[in-house]
Amino acid sequence: MSLPTYKLVISDNENDKTEVDFVGLVDRPAIERDFLAFKEKQMLFIEDEDQRIVTGPAMVPDMPIFRKDKEYGEYYVVFEADTISKIVQRFFKKGYQGNINLDHKRKDLVADSVFFESWIVDREKGKQPLKGMDDLPDGTWFLSAKINNDEAWEKIKAGEVKGFSVEGVFEFLEVSEPDPEEEMLEMISQYLGESDVE
Repeated sequence: MSLPTYKLVISDNENDKTEVDFVGLVDRPAIERDFLAFKEKQMLFIEDEDQRIVTGPAMVPDMPIFRKDKEYGEYYVVFEADTISKIVQRFFKKGYQGNINLDHKRKDLVADSVFFESWIVDREKGKQPLKGMDDLPDGTWFLSAKINNDEAWEKIKAGEVKGFSVEGVFEFLEVSEPDPEEEMLEMISQYLGESDVE
């Protein structure tokens, strides 16, 4: 039996609670992509490791992310590209670029650190994914952070922290699931169609 999938959205009312207000440095990003800790000469615009800059994807559109909790049980969530764009605009409008924590612990703020660069992939406009992540689709949100906190930087260098993970409050919209009987009929139909060709 397939698990339900929910679209996560934020409202158009910027005064309500739906938003992304923190981005965590985590060991297992939900989007299964690590950021890159830039070293000397690895990228042209980074002079050396002393700058303590990390860059990576924070959100990927339409990527199913597995979740499990008491209210919904086991399920998947997805963000559409339009929702990600709205989240990004609100994140910076509300001045959250310094809201970085470790492992989503609100008390473990990564002090003196900031997101200083942000872009949403749009190949038609020349906004490309990070080199080496060319498979990520348009609508992916990338962030670069300057990590001035010694503890956080040591965790990054040690490989204990591997990527970004957003946190916030969202509305859940259930995505309609196909009927299992219809899925089975479709599979049989495809099989029979392939058999006719042989």
